[in-house]
Amino acid sequence: MPVTIGLGAASAEAKILSTARAVRGEVDLFLFAPPGTADSFDDVATVVEAVEPEVALVEALYAGRIDAAIRGTLPASATLKALKRAAGADRLERIALLESPDGHLFLLAPVGVDEGWTVGEKVRFVRAGRDIARRFGLPESVAVLSGGRLGDVGRHPAVDRTMADAELVARLSGAEHIEILVEEVPGRYGLVIAPDGITGNLIFRTLALLGGGRGHGAPVVNIDRIFVDTSRASADYTNAVMLAKSLVLSEKI
Repeated sequence: MPVTIGLGAASAEAKILSTARAVRGEVDLFLFAPPGTADSFDDVATVVEAVEPEVALVEALYAGRIDAAIRGTLPASATLKALKRAAGADRLERIALLESPDGHLFLLAPVGVDEGWTVGEKVRFVRAGRDIARRFGLPESVAVLSGGRLGDVGRHPAVDRTMADAELVARLSGAEHIEILVEEVPGRYGLVIAPDGITGNLIFRTLALLGGGRGHGAPVVNIDRIFVDTSRASADYTNAVMLAKSLVLSEKI
């Protein structure tokens, strides 16, 4: 049976239309959009209109009417709030699939500014990230970042704390603390753990929006459904749709 994917579409933006055309034949795509907008999508996909499209998208996911959901251009706050409520989760943990300018894929976490602030959270990201890396044939080696080189100990308490946390995360999870050397990640590690969610978000935005890299979406890893979060600044969502499809198919193997 074909994979059914729901994509949030606040309006008929060019990137929504181009995504729908690009994935035609790959998945059955449903666009979740506000009332009165269906005619503006030029019949590129099935449109589901709802007063609260973010709620309708999540409800369809949990009712089993779609195999996976992608936030697309729907607002982050309302969509993730609806997802947390449906999942019975007090927080969401996301791992982003990124591509460097020279084509190396790797996973990055945490990427939400409210995520990854404790050693325990980062260890959970290592475990979940290794599983995703295995599914996509990425290296299972994990790099843990901190705020400086080991020789910088003593320069600032905040830097010292990131290094102590990174050392502990690495020891507990079998990962490698590579200090602040994020440039060593592409091609060597399948997963990189940032010191905290703010740092991870900045790494993602710098690479994908300024540095010529690409973001392929960020699956939520602590719920029992496939939901891929995305940035509204993305050029389009084709990569996120194909990522969601791959996750669906990997669960069916």
